[in-house]
Amino acid sequence: MKSGNSKKLAKAAAARQTLSKLYGLIATPPSAVLHHTPISSMCNIHMPQTLADKIAKLVCEKFSELTSGNPTLAKRKVLAGIVMTNENDLEDMKVISVATGTKCINGEHLSLQGQCINDCHAEIMARRCLLHFLYSQLDKLVQRKVNGQFSTVFEELENQKGYRIQPQYKFHLYINTAPCGDARIFAPHEEEADRTDRHPNRQSRGLLRTKIESGEGTIPIKAGADNIQTWDGVLQGERLRTMSCSDKIAKWNVVGLQGALLSHFLEPIYLESIVLGSLFSAIHMYRAVCGRIEQTVQGLPSPYRLNQPKMNQGSSTESRQPQKAPTISVNWDCG
Repeated sequence: MKSGNSKKLAKAAAARQTLSKLYGLIATPPSAVLHHTPISSMCNIHMPQTLADKIAKLVCEKFSELTSGNPTLAKRKVLAGIVMTNENDLEDMKVISVATGTKCINGEHLSLQGQCINDCHAEIMARRCLLHFLYSQLDKLVQRKVNGQFSTVFEELENQKGYRIQPQYKFHLYINTAPCGDARIFAPHEEEADRTDRHPNRQSRGLLRTKIESGEGTIPIKAGADNIQTWDGVLQGERLRTMSCSDKIAKWNVVGLQGALLSHFLEPIYLESIVLGSLFSAIHMYRAVCGRIEQTVQGLPSPYRLNQPKMNQGSSTESRQPQKAPTISVNWDCG
């Protein structure tokens, strides 16, 4: 049984799940996935529908649990979360982080002391919460060496200094809508049947985009040496350029989720999959998060690589919320 915000959406969700279980079909028509895109690049991006639905359900249920009884916190436009799965136990799925938010700060609020978070978009906050989880796991690793207790998701590297995630643990990102930037700006409405990219060679495809200060939406960044952002320029009133979520996810698919500091101790940690709640277009998502750089990012030093996460849309799609987004960002992690 499937539900939706309308009878039409509920029927569509039920049909997608049925097709997935019976024939293993992707939620987006195969012709749309492969149109104007190399088959070799996109043939392995589809993830099982049942797994995508479980990840979406876990994040949404955790958010509902956290905000139960608090209508102010429950208001949100974009919801994101990270779920960790264990391939040795398919029922062992854990919500690592949950976050909401759609805003980034003005340049006048920048802090050299690190006392202000620049970007509070939901998927960015969910990843920041993941970092908190990783630090707590490193702390448990130290405690285990001292007193032999505590379990951790890390294992030591052989003949090397450092650690890596145990291979059975995988991280999955859920976002209730397409990430802002290149993945979202061209994505069709979920009700539209034709999801092919009819203009794949337009110059607007694949551009880096910057978020609008204290607002919503993104604008393309012009290339050129005279366009380099400086601290003095921001202080003098230049618009602060914050990378779009599509661009940041593309960066994570090269350098990993762990960030610069943890890279001194950990091998890169990559997303196993990305699940969207609505506005899922496989052709645009793939281009935005890895496809646009696969021809230029070659010969990366080991253990870095270009990660190509699996993708899908949850069966129970969310309806678009036209109301003004809240000005607060809620974030939670399991630590």
